[in-house]
This record gives sequence, C-alpha cells and structure tokens, in this order.
Amino acid sequence: MTGKFALAAAVVLGMAPGMIGGAQAQAVDPIQTRQVGLSLLAGTFSGVRAVVAANGDVKTLENAGKAIQRFGVLMPSLFPAGSDKGTTKALPAIWSDAAGFKKASMALAAGGEALAVAAKAGDAAAVGVAVKAIGDACGACHKDFRAK
Repeated sequence: MTGKFALAAAVVLGMAPGMIGGAQAQAVDPIQTRQVGLSLLAGTFSGVRAVVAANGDVKTLENAGKAIQRFGVLMPSLFPAGSDKGTTKALPAIWSDAAGFKKASMALAAGGEALAVAAKAGDAAAVGVAVKAIGDACGACHKDFRAK
C-alpha cells in the first residue's frame, strides 16, 4: 500500500508544476463565471419546475433547493467592482444599489432553502410555494438588475 501511495504522490507532484502554471496563466473572468452560474441556475430551476408540473417525486428536489440556496448566497460576490464592463446584461444598479441586490439574492437563497426543506419532507404543497418564491425572486431581480 505504501508503494502505491508513493507512486501516486510522485505522479501528482510530477504533474503539479504544469497544473499550477496552467492555473496561474488563466485569470477568472467574473462576467463569464456568473453567466455560467446563472445558466446552471436557470437549468436547475427548469428541472425543478418540470418535476412539479409532472407531479413527480418532490423528494428528488432537495439537492436542487440546496444548490439554489447556495447560489443565492454566493451571487453578490460574482459582481465585483469593475465587472460591469464587457458583454453583460447586468445593470449599473447592481453596483449602485448593492444592498438591494444582496436583498434580492437573499430572497433567492431563502426560496432555495424552503425548497430543500419542503422536498426533504416530501411536502408537494410547500414545494409549490417555494417554487413560486424562487420564480418571484428571479423575476424581481431581473426587473431591477438585468437589462432586457
């Protein structure tokens, strides 16, 4: 076992300089990062709505709710100062009304948390209420903070 571990460590350490150099060579683009994250959010929410519309097993939606909750908490950090330049639909209000944007993001997070709790309990009615809350949070945020 120790020999296998040593071999694996040697392989990883041998690859590390190239991996580290590659990671350092590419900076994280906040616009691209948030666009990918928001696309994943939209896809996740679309899947949630499909399960609800089909009267599917709501217990399968717990992890989706947790993911939506975590993304809502994370979202304000995806809009750092200076990331308003480039190909983005983000309105200047995100930066001029940071508190309002954070409040909108927390509404999404709360809806995601409610979805996770309701899904874990298998409560289809509460899942429906949480889905509406998430949809309302998305719509409100788009109205105030996203260009058409």
